[in-house]
Amino acid sequence: MQIKINNKPYSCEDGDTILAVCKRNGISIPTLCAHPDLLPGEGVCRMCLVETNQSKCLVSSCTQKACEGLEVLTETMGVNRARKINLELLWADHAGKCAGCKKNGRCELQNLAEAYSIDEFKFVPRRKELNSENELDMLKNNWSHTVVDEKNPCISRDSQYCIECRSCVRACKEIQTIEALGVNYRSSRTNVGTPYEIPLDCIFCGQCSAVCPTAAITEKDDTEKLEKALADPKKLVVVQIAPSVRFTFAEEFGIPAGTRLTGGQAFWEGKMVAALRKLGADKVFDTTLAADLTIVEEATELLRRIKSGKKGLASPKRSEGGPMFTSCCPSWVLFVEKYYPEYIPDLSSCKSPQQMLGALTKTYWAEKEKINPKDIVSVAIMPCTSKKYEAERPEMKTGEQQDVDIVLTVRELARLLRRKKINPSYLEDKKFDPALGSATGAGMLFAQSGGVTEAVLRTAVEKLTGEELGKLEFEVVRGEAEYKCAEIEINNTKLRVAIVHEIRNARKLLGEIKAGRAEYDFVEVMACPNGCIGGGGQPQPANQSVRKARIQAVLDCDKSMPVRKSHENPAVKKIYKEFLGAPGGEKAEELLHTKFENKSKS
Repeated sequence: MQIKINNKPYSCEDGDTILAVCKRNGISIPTLCAHPDLLPGEGVCRMCLVETNQSKCLVSSCTQKACEGLEVLTETMGVNRARKINLELLWADHAGKCAGCKKNGRCELQNLAEAYSIDEFKFVPRRKELNSENELDMLKNNWSHTVVDEKNPCISRDSQYCIECRSCVRACKEIQTIEALGVNYRSSRTNVGTPYEIPLDCIFCGQCSAVCPTAAITEKDDTEKLEKALADPKKLVVVQIAPSVRFTFAEEFGIPAGTRLTGGQAFWEGKMVAALRKLGADKVFDTTLAADLTIVEEATELLRRIKSGKKGLASPKRSEGGPMFTSCCPSWVLFVEKYYPEYIPDLSSCKSPQQMLGALTKTYWAEKEKINPKDIVSVAIMPCTSKKYEAERPEMKTGEQQDVDIVLTVRELARLLRRKKINPSYLEDKKFDPALGSATGAGMLFAQSGGVTEAVLRTAVEKLTGEELGKLEFEVVRGEAEYKCAEIEINNTKLRVAIVHEIRNARKLLGEIKAGRAEYDFVEVMACPNGCIGGGGQPQPANQSVRKARIQAVLDCDKSMPVRKSHENPAVKKIYKEFLGAPGGEKAEELLHTKFENKSKS
C-alpha cells in the first residue's frame, strides 16, 4: 500500500499510523505523547497534527491509520499555527520554571518551545491582569492540585511539570503490567497520579521516568548526598561503576550511542573514572569484578541444585522445587516478593554485583587497607532507579553497615558533572583502582539481557564437564527477543534456560511455569527493556535502535577482553584465596548472599 506525504509516495503496511510512516522515512513531526517503546497513543498532546485529504479537520498523526489513497501534509500554515497554540497552552504551566528544573536543557517540552519560538508569558496570568478576586482564587485552586511525592527512595513525582501525556501510565501498564499510575479526577482537576493519591508503591523500575518528556517524573536526586560526603574530610568516598553505564554515559554529553571512541571502543570507561576522581572520589572500583563474583556464586548454586535434582518444574504443586531465578535485578526481585511470593525460594540467594562490591569494600578491602568501615562512604553509579531501593534494604548490610550508602543513576552523575562544569571529554583517561578493579568479558555481559545467562553458562559448563570451552559465545541466548528459551546439552544432560526482559514477559513466563506448561532449570529476568542497557536511570531519549547500538558495544567489548570467563578473573581468584575461601562457602554465604521476604498484601 502507498500513501502520499507532502506530495511524495511512501510505502506502508496495513495498521501503520501516519506518524510511524513519517518516522520510518525521516519526516519530522513533533510529539510529546508518542514513544517508540509504547503502543500507539491517544493523541493527547495534539502536537503531531497533520492535514489529510480525508478530513476537514486536522488529525493527530499518532492515531490516524494509513489507508489507500491517503494524502498527508505535515507542514502547512494551519498545521504549524495549531501546533504552536497547543504548545503555548502546554507551556503556560511551565514558563519561568526551567532554571531550577532537573531537566533544564534536556526537556522535550522545552526543546519544542525553543523550536517554535514560544513567548513564555503569553498564557501566563499576571496579577495586574486579574480582574477579580474570584479569578485569583481560581488560579490558586488550580495550583493547589499539584502533587509532590518523595516518599520512596527511587522516584520523584511533581505534577506541576506534568503535561498529562500519559506516557508514564502506559509504560507502567504496557511494559511492566504494574498499573501503579493512572488518571485521577476530571476537568481542571485532572492529573496523573496513583490510586487514591497514595505514595507511589510499585517495583521502582523507573520506566515511567524514562518515557516522561518533562520533569514530572524523575529519578530521586541524591547528588547532594554525594557532595556532602565528598566535602567531609573524615570520610573516604569509594565509588563503583556498573558494567552497563560505561556504554551509555557518553550519550549524556552529546555522543551518539555506540560511537567508537579512544582505542576503538564504544564506551567512556576511562573518562568516567577521571571525572569521578576530579569530583573528589578517593577510590574508583569496577562493579564488573563483582559481576564475576556473582557468576561464580550463581554457577556454584546452580550446579548444587542440578546435582541434588532440584531443577525444573514438573507441576504447579512445586514438590520438586522450581527453576533457579536470577536475583541481580531488584525490580524483578520486588515483583516476585509482592506478586508471586511462592517463588521466593527459587530466587538465587546471591546479592547483586552492586551489593557484593559494597560488602567487599567495607570488609575485604577495608581490612587490607586498615580502614574503619564506618569511615567509608560506598557510592554506586548505576543504570537503574531501583538500585536505590536495593541499597536501603535492611538485608543488604554487613554487621551494622549498609553495603552501599549512596546510589546515583547515569543521569544524576551527568547532571552533577555539568553543575560542577566538568566535561569528561576533555579529561585524560584514568584506570580503575586495581584492588577491586579487574574485570572479564563475562562480567561485561551483565549490561544486557541474556548476558547473565551466557556468563553463567561459560562457568557452569566448564565446571560440569571439566573441559575448556572451545567457543565462548552462546548464540542461542543472544538477540533482542523479549522471551528466549534454549536447551544446552552438557554430558548428555539438557540444561533448560529461559531469558526474559520487561515484567510483562516475566508475568507470562511465571504463568506458564505455574500451569505446568514450561519447565526450566535456569531463568534470567531483567525488568527493563533489553536489560540494564535500557535501565530506568539511563540517558534519554532511548528506543530500540539506541539500545541495539549499546548492546553491540557490549558484545564488542566482551570479544576484546583478555579474560572472558568469570572464574578465570585473577582478582576473583585472589579474593577467594585471601578472604572468602571456597565459592559458596561459609564466608561467601555470609557476605555475598542474602534472603528475600514476602511483601504481598494478601
